[in-house]
Amino acid sequence: MSVQRFSSTQRTSDDAPNRAAWPGDSQLACIVKLVSMQAASCPGAVAIADDAGLLTYGELDVRSNQLARHLRAHGVGPNLLVGLCLPRSFAMVVGALGIWKAGGAYLALDPAYPPGRLALQLEDAEVPVIVTGQCVNERLPKGRWTVVELDPQGRLIPAGNGSDDSESVDLDVRAEDLAYVIYTSGSTGQPKGVEITHAGLQNLVSWHQKTFAVTAADRAVQEASPGFDAAVWEMWPYLTAGASLHLPDDDTRRNPEDFRDWVVEHAITIAFAPTPMAERLIQLEWPSNTVLRVLLTGADTLRHYPPATLPFALVNNYGPTECTVVTTSGIVPADGEAKQLPSIGRPISNVQVYILDENMRPLPPESPGELYVGGVGLARGYRNHPDLTSERFVPNPFGREAYSRLYRTGDRACLLPDGQIAFLGRVDDQLKIRGYRIEPDEIATVLDRHPSVQASVVIAGHHAEGEKRLIAYVVPHGDTPATAKVLREFLLSHLPDYMVPATFYRLDHLPLRASGKIDRSALPVLGEAQLLGEEEYVAPCTPVEEHITDMLAKLLNLERVGIGDNFFLLGGNSLLGAQVIARVRDAYDVDLSLLTLFNHPTVAELSGEIEQLLVEKLEMMSEEEARRLADPLSRVSSL
Repeated sequence: MSVQRFSSTQRTSDDAPNRAAWPGDSQLACIVKLVSMQAASCPGAVAIADDAGLLTYGELDVRSNQLARHLRAHGVGPNLLVGLCLPRSFAMVVGALGIWKAGGAYLALDPAYPPGRLALQLEDAEVPVIVTGQCVNERLPKGRWTVVELDPQGRLIPAGNGSDDSESVDLDVRAEDLAYVIYTSGSTGQPKGVEITHAGLQNLVSWHQKTFAVTAADRAVQEASPGFDAAVWEMWPYLTAGASLHLPDDDTRRNPEDFRDWVVEHAITIAFAPTPMAERLIQLEWPSNTVLRVLLTGADTLRHYPPATLPFALVNNYGPTECTVVTTSGIVPADGEAKQLPSIGRPISNVQVYILDENMRPLPPESPGELYVGGVGLARGYRNHPDLTSERFVPNPFGREAYSRLYRTGDRACLLPDGQIAFLGRVDDQLKIRGYRIEPDEIATVLDRHPSVQASVVIAGHHAEGEKRLIAYVVPHGDTPATAKVLREFLLSHLPDYMVPATFYRLDHLPLRASGKIDRSALPVLGEAQLLGEEEYVAPCTPVEEHITDMLAKLLNLERVGIGDNFFLLGGNSLLGAQVIARVRDAYDVDLSLLTLFNHPTVAELSGEIEQLLVEKLEMMSEEEARRLADPLSRVSSL
């Protein structure tokens, strides 16, 4: 294994700073300069490749120089923000490098975002220039900005906008200069732009290259969406070392089996995958010709340890956008029997982590508190939002340098006895149900231990009369998911009853944001997912059972309903129950009360009640009345 031992240490008090050698102010342009050095020494080496072709270091250098000169003609210089709205492509890398060579910083924009969100970010960031592509430009909102277009290969459109292609670009960058801005979601629904400096970016690159022994022989993956800060991490540690970047297509990067095959086929040596994808990748069988040595993951809570047979290292990483991508990192050992979630490792070089109580006092090991981050990686703050900046970036009571700050992450963590850090979820994730305070991540952690569960998320929903209840969304492991009854009994063996979800829904995968984090707001509403039955599915046997199962499936928007399924646990409520009673009355001409449905909530029980009422009614009818009743019964039998 070529992954080096992590030398960073956790800081919870005013001890010696966690320092490692990194370039000083005079060398802060080295990201740009090192790429140019690679182009000068090996111009024909592959810098970026996709299924359609490749871009050499020489071509990358020439095209980024051309773009830089063109941008300078439009007034781009130090700390001026330029929009960069391009998909994963050669042009995206050329665009970022060219903006830096012009002396500016770039605003990372995902062209897949709705135009309204792009407009909000562009206006909030006050961007005067946008670098984009011809097809993307058609979707961009109109504004006061100048638009510069690149073709997919990173060439200016129209050609000839720059001067002599061989001309280099002089550059002088300071540590505090802006490198890029990425918007993150805000608690108020208003996204906020995080301003990252060259100092933070260079520290990340230097730490990464040293820790993972990156060389020109490496073949890395550029997988992350442009609006996700992991894309920064995927590019610059490799391009400054002369390694090559490889771009899988969108279908490949979303399918675990296809992505595995692509990684093997392209001899990828180091890759990043968001946590949900990584958890699926480590469960796959990998062929003997796999040369991947490191799989980096992050963006959400890692719930599974890798098997001992995995032919590469799994490295778990944690870091808010406000702290330049990565704050802590650590190799995940192969230990499937561990009773706690994998840790998030230790702080990276020149970054300090503190776990503090509500009064910002350090907590002892194994005591949960809020995680604060300090050091070189801290962002300047939120662009054009000084009030929000002062709220989240607070004075550092442990710092020895003037104006030292800490970032309040809003995440809960604790220091483990071995010096690693355990991530415990969000400070504001806590729920209160039936008077009890509940951490939903704790429930999901236990649920994920069941052998039939690959991944899960637990949220708070509402029952028929507005009462809160816990709802679990489960991604099954294997083709046969466990029933809700089995999962409920499993949880009851580990948790008190008030922490056991009332309802379990099956999903093929958990919805993710562009950042790779679970998007709880995109979880299906009640009735839109396949609900796990209380018992094994039992098909209807009688005409009445067939009719009732079909009616409930349509009413509750479910794929199928078994005769053992409970109407209320399927997501039914009093209002929907009234519709059931009305439809039964129309179909069978019998009167049921809502109380009958509450007392007989399964299909089998409800059908039995209907059949009993029909028998009683037949016994009291004349022959002519019985013949009239036979008509609706025959229609039911044909369903």
